[in-house]
Amino acid sequence: MLRVRVWRGLSPLCRGHLSAWKRTQSRTAASRLDLRGMYPPIATPFTPEEDVDYQKLEGNLQKYAKIPFKGLVVQGSNGEYPYLTEEERVEVVKTVRRSLPTDKLLMAGSGCESTRATVQLTEKMAAAGADVVLVVTPCFYKGKMDGRALIQHFTKVADSSPVPVVLYSVPANTGLELPLDAVVQLSQHPNILGLKDSGGDISRIGLIVHRTKTQDFQVLAGSAGFLMAAYSVGAVGGVCALANVLGRELCELESLCVSGRWEEARGLQQRLIEPNAAVTRKLGVPALKQAMEWFGFHGGACRSPLQPLTEAETQQLRRDFSSNGWL
Repeated sequence: MLRVRVWRGLSPLCRGHLSAWKRTQSRTAASRLDLRGMYPPIATPFTPEEDVDYQKLEGNLQKYAKIPFKGLVVQGSNGEYPYLTEEERVEVVKTVRRSLPTDKLLMAGSGCESTRATVQLTEKMAAAGADVVLVVTPCFYKGKMDGRALIQHFTKVADSSPVPVVLYSVPANTGLELPLDAVVQLSQHPNILGLKDSGGDISRIGLIVHRTKTQDFQVLAGSAGFLMAAYSVGAVGGVCALANVLGRELCELESLCVSGRWEEARGLQQRLIEPNAAVTRKLGVPALKQAMEWFGFHGGACRSPLQPLTEAETQQLRRDFSSNGWL
């Protein structure tokens, strides 16, 4: 049961920003938007000249439309967003919005290093058709990104955003984990809808769910490797790189967890652990794109300076899929 969000118990800094938050439509949307389900953080195809290949992107979107995803994450880590210009990031979102069925959610990454730039890009993503924005922790000056700085950053973004905000903690890429106390405080903001947690600490995910249970706050697992475990402690869905390749299987795992069929879920989860590790922490986006090619999607090369897999890495990737019955 979704509950009404209450903006209480916050620091004077956060409460001061509330007066600037006049987006009634956004507040209403945040209180009712249901994130439950599976989302692939889609890859960005490129031409041999490293331009965004919008034709191949649309080809992937047509195939994803046949899979029971709740929606798509666009310009997440697997979309190589740090290597795209702002104009490209917005145009990719526009392209996805044109192709995406109206009953599917579009979650667009709008995080930048400065608060000002994040506010501006968030507005552009909303205008491009995003239903919700995914905002990663700023990290270049990570030594100064303590709870106070991050609470101020996300509060200002949420105050200004025309659409609901999902926090994004991905310490493997940023070297920075969004502090638990900051998450709990930010969960009370009426325009902050939830958190994508890619750290994989199940006790942390469970504690976040527990400490935000009085709020309408939704936690999404950020990896297929711990999806079942995250569901068991109260997560409501997943944003999983492997869903670009094994989307139907991850939707099936979601269904098994939601229906309480834990023994079947365990067997499927175990077969997903090695392929997931291969396309994330072991070999990264180049491996994800290679696996997409094997499974009938357009992956292709990454934008420089990311390099293609070596022959040995490609063979290891194939073993990680074939030994678990996927190839």
